[in-house]
Amino acid sequence: MEQWKNKVAVVTGASAGIGAAVVKDLAKAGMITIGLARRVERVEALKKDLPPNLQENLHAVKCDVSKEEDIVRVFSEIDAKFNGIDVLINNAGILRYTELIKKDNSVPVRKVIDTNVLGVVFCTREAYKSMEKHGRNSHVVHINSIAGHNLFFPPEGSFNIYPASKFAVTAITEIHRQEFIKSTHHIKVTSVSPGLVNTEIFLPEHKEMISKMPALEPEDISQSILYVLGTPPRVQVHELTIKPFGEMY
Repeated sequence: MEQWKNKVAVVTGASAGIGAAVVKDLAKAGMITIGLARRVERVEALKKDLPPNLQENLHAVKCDVSKEEDIVRVFSEIDAKFNGIDVLINNAGILRYTELIKKDNSVPVRKVIDTNVLGVVFCTREAYKSMEKHGRNSHVVHINSIAGHNLFFPPEGSFNIYPASKFAVTAITEIHRQEFIKSTHHIKVTSVSPGLVNTEIFLPEHKEMISKMPALEPEDISQSILYVLGTPPRVQVHELTIKPFGEMY
């Protein structure tokens, strides 16, 4: 991670779970880390988990990645204030429970697509603009899911459009790879696909069910991101799949 010291990282969905673990680890690694979230006060509170001399590495910025106008404004402000963006971690994602065939389900369906798919596309577009402008080595990481590679059915309820949104991220990663290598600059892209992770993405009523299943912790995913970012320039980890030991699907 020495190559990224004092460089700028933007992490979406930084208020809890994987995003919170990632911003803390990147700040500890010496990166100027900007955590984006709707609940910006929770990102600000993460500073207390950092050593005093590293707390200034973490910056909390309010942004709703389901809104394109928010993304465009915030990424432009970050580029101007911090002299560019070197690393983008597209972590923000939501899960809604409703069947695709259920009537009047357009609100939850659109929320998932707007966040999980369009949020990734628009955040990457704006970060790429900054990366091209400054011409430094850069890296984009999409937090995908095993649901983006294999369809499975939960014991109860429906995952709605969520697997489709993650299958989209799988395709988007390859499209980004092909587009990035056309650049005259060195820009990598990686998809990280975890199995079950113990985060707030699940509803409270599902917590008991989840507690009985093998699960990863957010810190496990954060450490995998550090590994991916730490590879030498000649190495591009395209897809990293991480499952908890004992996971059945």
